[in-house]
Amino acid sequence: MSVKTFYLSRILNKKVYNDYDESFGKLKDIIVDTSFERPKVIALKVKTNHGLKIYQSSNWDIFKESGQYYFTCPKPIEANVPKDKVLYLVKDILDKQLVDMNGRKLVRVNDLRLAFVSDGTFIVAADVGIEGLFRRMGVAKLINAFLKMFGSALPTKFINWSDVSTISSVSSGIKIDADYTKLHTLHPSDLADIIEELDSKTQMAVFNSLSYDQAADVLEEMEPDVQAEIIENLSIEKAADLLEIMPADEVADLLDEIEDERAEELLKEMEKEASQEVRELLEYEDAEIGSLMNSDFHSFTEFDTVQSVLNFIRTNKPEAATVYSIYVTDKKERLIGCVSLRELIIASPEQTLKQVMSRSLYYVFDSDSINILPDIISKYNLLAIPVIDEEMRVLGSVVVDDIIDHLIEK
Repeated sequence: MSVKTFYLSRILNKKVYNDYDESFGKLKDIIVDTSFERPKVIALKVKTNHGLKIYQSSNWDIFKESGQYYFTCPKPIEANVPKDKVLYLVKDILDKQLVDMNGRKLVRVNDLRLAFVSDGTFIVAADVGIEGLFRRMGVAKLINAFLKMFGSALPTKFINWSDVSTISSVSSGIKIDADYTKLHTLHPSDLADIIEELDSKTQMAVFNSLSYDQAADVLEEMEPDVQAEIIENLSIEKAADLLEIMPADEVADLLDEIEDERAEELLKEMEKEASQEVRELLEYEDAEIGSLMNSDFHSFTEFDTVQSVLNFIRTNKPEAATVYSIYVTDKKERLIGCVSLRELIIASPEQTLKQVMSRSLYYVFDSDSINILPDIISKYNLLAIPVIDEEMRVLGSVVVDDIIDHLIEK
């Protein structure tokens, strides 16, 4: 009986028969073209008496009789497999890691489910459950028969192929067809978690596939030791370009994790203004608020209108954390008021900041202890708090995100 769907494990190492019902070898791998929405089978790798051969799969079929699988390739024709956009299911996917895009995590492939349809044979799903592992060992039926007596069964877990993204094991020399496009749709935090679980060479392959903006966002979300490893493996030029995109306080924290010589090289390679911001933050002691401060902030005069500030935000598209509050300063850049983003949005466009700003200021000094921040943020329900020097000049701000991260680290 011809089958419509099958597991890869069921046919591996099975004999392949021609139209004379003669076996001419054993199946060792299946090759698929990944340029389709689902990978399409294009060739079979068969071990023959004359060595390993690659045959076209255009006329193959699989049968099941008495619980056993066997398949035919009536007129075996050797095939030339392209180098790009192909995967070998055993070599490249089986026992390798995939990204579950829904679960946002790495999973190990224990088996693959394929299906015959009118226009070819395609991968349908990845089996990442325990049953797939025992099926590979040839004992799944036996174990399920035993568990059935107790009203139970081996747990199964399939992931639809459209919901996975392949990741190659670069260290083993596998060339993957994909450019990690699906991965790029993940939140930077999720992608950072996934990259952290990969071996170092694969980490770099995935990381280098990201745009500069994506790479900077992902790098910011990584654990310090992984950040340091990534930076160490990038060229000085590329690493410096990434650091220039990141907030200065994040860069300062990162540079604390790498060797002083490498850190100095990076600071010299960065643009002067960005480098100077980071150097100033590096001068603070770890326990001082200045070390946690984000020096990227936006200040305006009390004569600026609400409309002009909103136009600035729309045009420049600053990071969200830098516009939780708008700081109002005098001619000497001293803090005189602040406007929350909510107040800014609901105010009349023609009003000046002087008319809508709050003069009840909550602030901290750059030399204060970090330990005072949680109480202040909690007491006054602040998303951000300005950091000033002794002359009331704004140096930056500390946002609630950074405070939470600091508390979690402690």
